[in-house]
Amino acid sequence: MTTFKEIRGTAIQSVSSDPTNPESGQIWYNNTIGVLKGYQLVASSWASGGNMATARRAMGSAGTQTAGLAIGGFIPPFSNATEEYDGTSWGPGGNLATGRGTLAGCGTQTAGLAFGGDAGPGVGSTATEEYNGSTWGPGGNLNTGRRYLAGVGTQTAGLAIGGFIPPNSNATEEYDGSTWTVGGSLSTARRGLAGAGTQTAGLAFGGFVTTELSNTEEYDGASWTAGGSLNTARMNLAGAGTQTVGLAFGGEINSGNPSAATEAYDGTSWTTDTSMSTARRFLGGTGTQPAALAFGGLTTIQVATTEEFTGTALGTKKITTS
Repeated sequence: MTTFKEIRGTAIQSVSSDPTNPESGQIWYNNTIGVLKGYQLVASSWASGGNMATARRAMGSAGTQTAGLAIGGFIPPFSNATEEYDGTSWGPGGNLATGRGTLAGCGTQTAGLAFGGDAGPGVGSTATEEYNGSTWGPGGNLNTGRRYLAGVGTQTAGLAIGGFIPPNSNATEEYDGSTWTVGGSLSTARRGLAGAGTQTAGLAFGGFVTTELSNTEEYDGASWTAGGSLNTARMNLAGAGTQTVGLAFGGEINSGNPSAATEAYDGTSWTTDTSMSTARRFLGGTGTQPAALAFGGLTTIQVATTEEFTGTALGTKKITTS
């Protein structure tokens, strides 16, 4: 029988504490706690985070898993509330000047951007607001008022993508910190889509035309081109990450059914990943592919539920016989 030493060229070491910088495939015995351990790929997972103070849906999102921002949304009525996440719990932030839902957001917790959304029954907003970590101030208006749009990028280099005017929009606008200018149009006009990435390397996926979409498009700062299709067509979903390391989660399938599906993008194709614990649509999402944040949304009711995603990565794991 082949031994571990013959495979790896070294015997299993007995140590009093776990190595500081283990290598992939390394195995050791921790004699202090009497446990055999190894350093290997650990599967991705969703774990419960702290609940939002107010259950809501269709909010804007910005920030990271440990410094997230939930912006506005629908309670009902439309909300102007902002909540800030610190990796454990949500706390109150500054209120939007204009309460609205189905808006988009991007940027960070201390330099956020909120734009578009519902300005009233059936009316898309052009309003843009900038966040400094405590208060919202006015920014330059969108050229085209719309709701159910996606947003990516930063406060000084943002991207507004698609949405509903009506009809469905293929418009892209680029923000420079003060003014929105027209960018390249999406190939497929749609609403209820999600996005990821930056102003010059954006990703748009999912959404709705006459049915849920699986289409993905990639932006290079001037024009959109086709990317790999989602495995699960859906709308009103959330996104995180970048154009080459993206994440899609939640959403709506079959015209009303909430989804828990998660998919990871590698710049070419989407792969099915670990599902969320709570299926929901109209949720908020931000962060990266290895460390995403999902919050709020609609199941059969509005929820305050928060989940934190940890992507597949090398990690220390206890070795058992199971």
